Amino acid sequence: MAWSLLHAAWLHYLLAIFNAHDWTMRYVTTFSTEIFSLLNSIIYIHKAVQELERAHDKLSFAAFLYAVIGAVGTFVVAVFLSSAEKCAPLFHRWIRMGLREYAAAISIILFIGLPHVGELETLDKQTLEVSTSFRPTSPDRTVFFVRFWELPVEWIFVAMLPGAIITVLFFFDHEVSSIICTIQRYGTRKPGGFAWDIALLGTTTAICGILGIPPANGLLPQAPLHSESLMHEDRESITVAGPQSSAAGETTTEVRVSSRVYEQRFSAFLHAAGILCFVSPPFMHVLGLTPTSVLAGLFLFMGEQSLSVNPILFRTFYLLTPPSELPKLPPAIKSYIPIHIYTLVQIVVTTIIFIVTLTVAGPAFPIIIIALVPVRLLLMNRLWDREVLRYVDAWACRDGTPEDDEDKKRGPERGRDCEFNEGMTGDLETANSNSGDVVQMRRLDSTAKR
Repeated sequence: MAWSLLHAAWLHYLLAIFNAHDWTMRYVTTFSTEIFSLLNSIIYIHKAVQELERAHDKLSFAAFLYAVIGAVGTFVVAVFLSSAEKCAPLFHRWIRMGLREYAAAISIILFIGLPHVGELETLDKQTLEVSTSFRPTSPDRTVFFVRFWELPVEWIFVAMLPGAIITVLFFFDHEVSSIICTIQRYGTRKPGGFAWDIALLGTTTAICGILGIPPANGLLPQAPLHSESLMHEDRESITVAGPQSSAAGETTTEVRVSSRVYEQRFSAFLHAAGILCFVSPPFMHVLGLTPTSVLAGLFLFMGEQSLSVNPILFRTFYLLTPPSELPKLPPAIKSYIPIHIYTLVQIVVTTIIFIVTLTVAGPAFPIIIIALVPVRLLLMNRLWDREVLRYVDAWACRDGTPEDDEDKKRGPERGRDCEFNEGMTGDLETANSNSGDVVQMRRLDSTAKR
C-alpha cells in the first residue's frame, strides 16, 4: 500500500505540472458528474446501513433500537437545522445563519451527549475505536514509518497499477467536487486552484503511504455541503430611473437580493486544525465517546445533502408525474419519453457501478466512470436526438453543450434548425449560458415556478 500511494503521489504531481484539468475535464459532461454524485450518495447511505447492521450484531436489542433512534435523530436534526434560514422571523438572522452553517456539528454534539443522560447511560454502546496513546495501532509496528524501501523491486513496479487507479479516483473525485461547489448558482468570485489542489493532494497521499494509514481525500458531498452552508443573501440598493410617463428626473430605489457564497479560509483551517487536534491525546479520548450510530446519521445527512441537489432526483420525480402535469417542453422536443429513458440509463449505470464496488473489482470502478465520457460523446448522440441531449446535458467545466460545439464546427449554414432557434428561449438560453449541475437545476426551478 505504501508504494501504491507513493506512485499515486508522483502521478498527481504530473497531473498538476501539466495542468491536466484543462485537457481532461473539458470533455466531461454532467452526464458523468451526475452519475458520480449519485453514486457517492448511495455509498454514504449504504455505509450508514452497514454501521447499523454492525450495531445489531454487537448490541442488545434495546441498545440497537436506540442506535437506530440516534442515527435517525442525528440525520433529522441536522436536516432541520440546515434549513434554519427559512425560520424567519424566529431568532436573529445571525443566529439562523449559525444554526444552518453548523447544523451537522450541533446535531452530532447533541447525540453524542444524549446517551449519557438518565437511564440511557445504562445501555451498552458501540463507540468509535480509537487509540489510547499516540502510537501505531498495529502491535507489529513500533514506529510510524513504513519500511517501504525493503519491498522487492518487482513488487514496487506491480504497485504502479493500484497507484494509477487511486490517482484516477482521487483526480476525478476532486475535480467533480471542485466543479460542483463552484457552479454559478453559488456566485463564487475567486477561481479554483485545480493544479495546486492536485499537487497538495499528491503530497498528503505520499505522507499517508509513508505513515501506513489510509489516504485522506474528501468525498463528493463534502464540498457542496460546505458551499451550501456558506450561502448568504447580498442586499444591494439600486437607483432606477422612473418610467417615461413620470416627472422628469424622478427616480426610485430598489433593493435587490442575490445569493452567493461567503468565500473565506477560516472554516477550512478550523477543519484541518480539528482533525489534528482529535488524533492527539487527550482529545482522542473525547473522539472515542462518539457512538457509531451518530456516524451513521452523519453518513445519511451527507448522502441526503448530495442527493437533494442532483438533477437525477428531479428527473426521477418526473417519471412519477402524470404527463399532463409535466412542465411544457420546447417545440424541438416532442415527448418526455427520451428524457425519461436518459434518466433511467443514468440510474441503471449508477446501480451497476455500485454493485461493482461491492465486489473484488471494486477498486477499478473509477475506470468505468471515466469510460462514460467517450460513451456520452461518441455513442449516445446516435441513440438520442441531439436536441434532447442539449436539453438534459452540458459541459461540466465550461459553457455550452457538445451539440453546440458540433454546430460551430459545421458552420452557421448547418447549425440548428429554425424551429429550435425560435422555440428554445427563456430557460434554454439560461442553460446554454451556464455549465455543471446548475444547468438542470435552473431549468427545473424555472419550470416548477410556472
